Amino acid sequence: MEQQVMWQQLIKLVKHEVLPALGCTEPISLALAAATATQYIDKNKISHIDAYVSPNLMKNGMGVTVPGTGMVGLAIAAAIGAIGGDAGAGLEVLKNITEQQIEQAKTMLNEHKINVQIADNNTAIYSEANIYTNHDHVRVCIESSHTNVILIEKNDEIIFKADNQKQDDSKDAAIIKLMSVKQIYEFASQADFADIEFILHSAELNDALSQEGLRRDYGLSIAATLHEQTKNGLLADDLLSKVIIRTTAASDARMGGATLPAMSNSGSGNQGITATMPVVVVADYLESTPEQLARALILSHTIAIYIHSKFPPLSALCAASTAAMGSAAGMAWLLGKGQYEAVDMAICNMIGDLSGIICDGASNSCAMKVSTSVSSGFKAVLMALNRIRVTGNEGIVCDSVETSINNLGAIVSNSMKATDTQIIDIMSHKA
Repeated sequence: MEQQVMWQQLIKLVKHEVLPALGCTEPISLALAAATATQYIDKNKISHIDAYVSPNLMKNGMGVTVPGTGMVGLAIAAAIGAIGGDAGAGLEVLKNITEQQIEQAKTMLNEHKINVQIADNNTAIYSEANIYTNHDHVRVCIESSHTNVILIEKNDEIIFKADNQKQDDSKDAAIIKLMSVKQIYEFASQADFADIEFILHSAELNDALSQEGLRRDYGLSIAATLHEQTKNGLLADDLLSKVIIRTTAASDARMGGATLPAMSNSGSGNQGITATMPVVVVADYLESTPEQLARALILSHTIAIYIHSKFPPLSALCAASTAAMGSAAGMAWLLGKGQYEAVDMAICNMIGDLSGIICDGASNSCAMKVSTSVSSGFKAVLMALNRIRVTGNEGIVCDSVETSINNLGAIVSNSMKATDTQIIDIMSHKA
């Protein structure tokens, strides 16, 4: 395939996978299904809501704060999505909710009008909202990606059915499976700046979220705690601390219910934050130009998408760890002055270090995993700059970076399925 054609397809893919998202995307997906359903009924006459979600969506929706509501869980997401959601806003479905609508949603919960159960559906991402009034029933199903509406029914009459959506999505995403890390590096290094300048918006959104996370107490206040210790002398106020603190602050705010959007990656705000903020912090330190920042960010986000394409969209692996492999590539590109070898080595070092960190659902503690992942990424880059690399004789790392990534993907796609089942079983019993 001709290089320019491939690059334009990559740009299209990145624009599809790197999107603004308000709140954790799993409960937001259910909120979007509910908001879509209430377009076809009088939302002031809702009698009750029955929702069904895939096991992985249940796992990621149980313990996370829904923006603006101060409450956690899928039930409040379904309620506020139905009452105040904007169905046309995608992952920002809750951006315009009001205090009055929040109170209405909480009243529905208190009156036990919201029921959320695990669906009999093997798709990793699946959310279904059934909205009832005294006279009408609307059913909306989302599948395969967080905003992919596949079915709208009203009173058993099909309004919309996306028969060929899966095939279209796989066709759009196919380009990433044809790429290598070296080809992605060449794309990021050589594409016209005007074509990739859009990625700078990820820096704007996620840095604003980071500043919000340091301004107020959110979640477990991990970033604020670390920042305080730099003043007390227990942590150095160095570049590593800045990478960890500024990245984790954005995750604290997002998981703690801040009403600012994150720029997501592969359907996850935390992945978008992790792919963005370490690169932004290093670029600030180096006083990089906007073009240098854009190239490092497009490398980071595209590598994150590439690695994530090797396993299911939701799994037992914490995908912040693989998004950090993207930001490690971006940091290596900046600090290594554009040399490919540092990018290759940094990714392999991270696979040798961090592989296997589990995802036990979206929650405030996700910010801890984000801080661990970006710390590993920075360490991996420093080793790469000294031309130190985990060798192909060690563990799942091979001489080829692509084979190393494929090995990680095989573990996630196969043996970690049992881990995922066990995690969901534990969390379901807690619920």
